[in-house]
Amino acid sequence: MIIEAIYHEPDSNLCYPVSTRRITLRLRVAAADNFEQVKVIYGEKYTYHMKQQEIPMQLKYNEKYFKYYEVSIDLSDVRFVYVFEITENGKKYYFSEDGISTEYDFKLAYYNCFQYPYINEVDLPKKIDWLDNTVFYEIFVDRFFQGDFEKDQSYINEKWNNIPKPKSFYGGDLKGIIEKLDYLKELGINALYLTPIFSSISNHKYDINDYYMIDKQFGTDKIFKELVTKAHSMGIRVVLDAVFNHSSNLIMQFQDVVKKGKKSPYFDWFIIHGDEVDEKACNYETFSNCYYHPKFNTSNKEVRDFLIGIGKYYVKEFDIDGWRLDVADELSHNFWREFREEVKNIKPDFFLVGENWHNSYPFLRGDQFDAIMNYAFTKTVLDYLAYETKDAKETSYKFNNLLIRNNEIVNDMMLNLLDSHDTDRFYTYVKKNLDKLMCGLAIQFVFKGVPGLYYGIEMPLEGGYDPDNRRCMDWDNLGKNSEYFAFLKALIALKRNNVCLQKGDIKIYEKMGMLVIERYTSKEWTYLYINNTKDNVKLNINGNVLLSNKYDNNVIKPNGLVIFSEDK
Repeated sequence: MIIEAIYHEPDSNLCYPVSTRRITLRLRVAAADNFEQVKVIYGEKYTYHMKQQEIPMQLKYNEKYFKYYEVSIDLSDVRFVYVFEITENGKKYYFSEDGISTEYDFKLAYYNCFQYPYINEVDLPKKIDWLDNTVFYEIFVDRFFQGDFEKDQSYINEKWNNIPKPKSFYGGDLKGIIEKLDYLKELGINALYLTPIFSSISNHKYDINDYYMIDKQFGTDKIFKELVTKAHSMGIRVVLDAVFNHSSNLIMQFQDVVKKGKKSPYFDWFIIHGDEVDEKACNYETFSNCYYHPKFNTSNKEVRDFLIGIGKYYVKEFDIDGWRLDVADELSHNFWREFREEVKNIKPDFFLVGENWHNSYPFLRGDQFDAIMNYAFTKTVLDYLAYETKDAKETSYKFNNLLIRNNEIVNDMMLNLLDSHDTDRFYTYVKKNLDKLMCGLAIQFVFKGVPGLYYGIEMPLEGGYDPDNRRCMDWDNLGKNSEYFAFLKALIALKRNNVCLQKGDIKIYEKMGMLVIERYTSKEWTYLYINNTKDNVKLNINGNVLLSNKYDNNVIKPNGLVIFSEDK
């Protein structure tokens, strides 16, 4: 037994309530340890010394260095206390707040047992039910489709489908999205994520100068309201991009500081080193190293009120369904707690998804974000299929690591991506190998969470790093690769209709050199096998094949996949 590896923490991703009467526990142990049994000995806080119950834990997640046992317990009394019992080579050990011991005195348990003192309903992680069967589609508005030809088009400086440059404008707008809603619904999309639509001098609009104005290149309040109303009538939700970490240097408040220095009432809205702004020296905090992106000071209550007001306005006035939160991990936890409470009071099932590229557990405890854009998932798929630096076993370890970072409710809401406007296109990453792209998509749609597609993947569009990854939607070639397009549509339909993929538990491992993802309920199982080896692999399937590529007569060829189901 490697004692140093054994770990548990109450009120964390290792111990969390899933309802007012049900709690989930996880225990970390060393990957090398093989125990005969792991149990939880539990009871009610005030009678634990007299009466204990026990329940076995199941081995659930395998990482490279650790593995995790898990159990969910239904409680009659939510004043919950517990210790773990580990059996190794026939000998029992107990794990409590005091660590490992060979004996445990339950009469004195109130000193050192683990506890979850009380399940308060307000503290429960909140699941957004509409995410269960949701497939997101990200639209970079300037590059999707132009529908308004009566607007001032003098800003357009590129022909559609020309390779983009940093300051290229093509004319895509909100009317264009409205015109393509029928197409998106037919594809199976039921949620849109739009990159910023507010007044800005750039094509990407991440430098906003007026948060209450729809950019004239894209449309008006009336057109945006029409977009949301029509999308909702078709069962499609709309999420906007909230750029609250920073603004444009042209925003009124920052310009007032530029003119008046410390005498400006907005001086403390930004983080300025000195008594006045020096844009040339950039003596103020910014996004990245961009002098034209001054960072808001969210420690200032006036700033928090200003940004929260924007967040609430678009919920109240336009009935949007969520905010994607740009550079979210650089804003204060205090701000996000306030922001969440205010917008959720208007619309309880509102979706808050942070642009966090790293482990974000502190933001995902139920008081700030619902989920993040899961770029750790992206990198794991890239390592497996594009770079091929990780084999199936190592990839399974990493996926299990991602799942153990958060509780199961957060995992169900994570926005899983293959690419976005901030990355190379996945199709380009895999050197335009359609088979590998289909494998990546299959992993994305079978994994726990919400799949997020980047516009143009249905072509598929290629593209390197920004701005090449923001090419125009190639409508003339839509469906040109009919087999691939049909595969993607079938995969979307599978996510929209398969209960296992929506609500099922998950198990990930390697088998015969292949990556295997199981999703299961008490009644049925759905399996995904990915063969990223260089050999054909024989697989005996007894169930119903739902979707496949490079699979025939129980043989999965290299870069092949098969998704099948079994009843239990």
